[in-house]
Amino acid sequence: MTTKTSLRTFQSEIEKIRHREVVRQRDQTAAERAKEKESKKTPVRSGAAELSTSAPTQGGAIDPQVREPAGLSDAGAGLSDVDEQIQSLLLSASSADHDKARDIIASILTRRKGEYILRIGAHPPHSKLFSKTPGSLEGSDAWHGTARTVEELDALQREVQEIVTDIGGVTTVLFDTRTERPRATLLLRLPPADVSVTPEVRCAVVGNVDSGKSTTLGVLTRGALDDGRGRARVSLFRHKHEIESGRTSSVGMEILGFGPSGAPILPSTAHLNDAEVIRREKLGWEEISAKAAKIVSFIDLAGHERYLKTTLYGLTSGAPSCVILIVGGNAGLIGMSKEHLAIALALSVPVVVCITKIDMTPPNVLTKTIEQVTKIMQSPGCRKTTVFVQSAETAVELSQVFAAERLCPVFQLSNVTGAGLDYLRTFLNLLPASESDTEKFAADQPLEYSVTEIWSVPYVGTVVDGILNSGTIKNGDSVLIGPDANGNYQSTVVKSIQRKRAPVTSAEAGQCVSLALKRVRKSAIRKGMVLVHKSETPPRAVRRFEGQVLILYHNTTLQKNYQAMLHCGAIRQTVRIVNMDHPQGILRTGDRATVTFEFISHPEFIKEGMKLLFREGKTKGLGVITRLL
Repeated sequence: MTTKTSLRTFQSEIEKIRHREVVRQRDQTAAERAKEKESKKTPVRSGAAELSTSAPTQGGAIDPQVREPAGLSDAGAGLSDVDEQIQSLLLSASSADHDKARDIIASILTRRKGEYILRIGAHPPHSKLFSKTPGSLEGSDAWHGTARTVEELDALQREVQEIVTDIGGVTTVLFDTRTERPRATLLLRLPPADVSVTPEVRCAVVGNVDSGKSTTLGVLTRGALDDGRGRARVSLFRHKHEIESGRTSSVGMEILGFGPSGAPILPSTAHLNDAEVIRREKLGWEEISAKAAKIVSFIDLAGHERYLKTTLYGLTSGAPSCVILIVGGNAGLIGMSKEHLAIALALSVPVVVCITKIDMTPPNVLTKTIEQVTKIMQSPGCRKTTVFVQSAETAVELSQVFAAERLCPVFQLSNVTGAGLDYLRTFLNLLPASESDTEKFAADQPLEYSVTEIWSVPYVGTVVDGILNSGTIKNGDSVLIGPDANGNYQSTVVKSIQRKRAPVTSAEAGQCVSLALKRVRKSAIRKGMVLVHKSETPPRAVRRFEGQVLILYHNTTLQKNYQAMLHCGAIRQTVRIVNMDHPQGILRTGDRATVTFEFISHPEFIKEGMKLLFREGKTKGLGVITRLL
């Protein structure tokens, strides 16, 4: 039977179903491996449990709290026990304590893939720091951590810098204040060994036409400010008609690299005014990748209504860590911006808002835009708390907790004067890597690679681009690609692998890589196919499946044989409703039901627990796959 349910309740149930299916599938894989390799000594990870394989440090065992996320286990905490322990050891007169502090820092950098944020001194609670009217933080109670003097602050910064430099890393001061409560936040970062292990953050950039998406990306990635007439965005356009119309029509990809010090990697022409020189002298991806300690990949999505299906595909197939919603300060949250926001919320992707054009927007209009954004974000459909980023300290703390605490960071930017851009760069530089989400990506599971783009490259052959959902892959691996129109898989071999256009020898779960394949025609591959390791029993291709769905909007009634475009990961295909658990066989807006779908064109590789989004015209539905038929 159908029932009326809220989007928030349904999303919670979807997450439970997805988590349950992920655990079941991982347990099943672990059991199969244990059965096949009983003599293997290496322990197999079971379920969603995560084994820590870091080697013990020289100074003895690390305290248990080192394994906990720094300052994130408690929603109100701003300082972890690890930070306190490091400070106490470094302020000790004993050389043995200093050695132990060095071991802890080295170990924690290894465990966190070369990046750690260390807080020194007493820090304000997040509730006060993120408040709309923070006022003076000095009078606030419930500060976290031990208060330090200016002398202790300087001594600790020197000690930490010496230790990190000694182990080959770089220390950067993110925030430092010498007021009544001296405190500092440091970024400790180790340069990656090569591009194959460089952390990556994927961000989808959406917004209405003329909101400033491409201009903002042009300024962030090229470094040169805009001239107010669109100079910054021209270098991002890929097609002639985009340059002529000034509108993005395709899914573009731009990257911003941050060095070990946290400084953005920009071309040498960043401060010139000649648009043609800036366009011609831009840094290549391979150059950025070679210098970067972290890469932020921007999926630049189209803002016009006619390209909505392209935007939807980018959001579902790109597995972004967050959605950056660009709102023009002079126009507000209008048109497709609301549609993009609704899709991001339906897919449970964290949202970051950037209000642009603040240099040309009258103060009263800008105030109305800010009020509108706040009102929409706090509405029952969103239920997010807006946090306006107006300090480096806020940007640092917010980057670590905004997704888990349902916060919505709001940046006010001017691409002409540069106002607010430093806070946004700091925020992006500190976002957790996309591949670190072990709930989505598991390296110890069987190979599963989703194809999102296909090319035919001269003297190379067929090249596919996509995301490794699970497992690892390396040069020379024999794989199967499919399913084709008949549900079959074709055998091929991985000739070479590239990550951000730089050659690598292997890739692991969560990474976005390109693969050159042997003996496969481009015409034989389509978006939505998967690569799996070669085996006698390839995964089953499915024509029909069952799912729990919620109708977000439909202007009349939805019945059997209704057809809509389904988006499920990298899959985009028309489906037909075969059956629904309703006595009258109809669904309306707000109805929830168990629905049986059938792919119209060809079978696909899908799994229980995958989220799905279907639309046709203004009709939209959200759901999760519960059973394969």
